[in-house]
Amino acid sequence: MNYYLKCLRQYADFSGRARRAEYWYFTLFNAIFVMAIAFVFGFIGGIIGGEQFGTIMGSVCYYAYCLAVFIPGLAVCVRRLHDIGKSGWYYLLVLIPLVGAIILLVFFCTDSQPGSNQWGPNPKGIG
Repeated sequence: MNYYLKCLRQYADFSGRARRAEYWYFTLFNAIFVMAIAFVFGFIGGIIGGEQFGTIMGSVCYYAYCLAVFIPGLAVCVRRLHDIGKSGWYYLLVLIPLVGAIILLVFFCTDSQPGSNQWGPNPKGIG
């Protein structure tokens, strides 16, 4: 949870580097929160106010959450790319259908570039 909160504190910080753990924990907690929103408003909201109420409230909360974490998510992706020695502009690979997402997945799973690079010192403190 500390990595998730760190990403939220660095709301629009596109400089520096982010470890793999920081990126993947942020992604994990995003998935958990989205599932919690779907459960609470889909199931419980449906019981309290009917199916249509649950769907509408769930959609509103889901989109509000996605909007709130869009910039921190983009920032942690850019910092993760910096950590492996790539420019943040590589994130635009996501616009290439299927292939771009696979390339980014490989980048996000790649270990940190040892030592310092142009975006700062290694966050692991190694090298």
